[in-house]
Amino acid sequence: MAGTLKRIAGPAFIAAGAANIYTPPASTIYTVIRHIHIANKDVSARTFTLYVGATGGSASGTELFKDVSIAVAGYFDWYGLLRMDSTDFLSGVASSASALVITVGAEQNVV
Repeated sequence: MAGTLKRIAGPAFIAAGAANIYTPPASTIYTVIRHIHIANKDVSARTFTLYVGATGGSASGTELFKDVSIAVAGYFDWYGLLRMDSTDFLSGVASSASALVITVGAEQNVV
């Protein structure tokens, strides 16, 4: 049985310090991230790093994407299947605040 498709984050800025982008809703739900879209609205190229792990996490070895550069007025799209359990947070950091806008689409399922 298919889960419920929804936008689980954004559109919102990625912070300049490690911060949660997606917080799991409950222990009875798991999420499958299907699409991550990041747009650069700044006047300079900017980079981002995304992590999967603890809340507000930025631990080495938990990077999903590391120091990915996005050109001025450019964007980054990732399509795939990434299961996130009730203890998995998606966190991130950008090279500049108020520059990169992230939107995350996913499917949520009952355990």
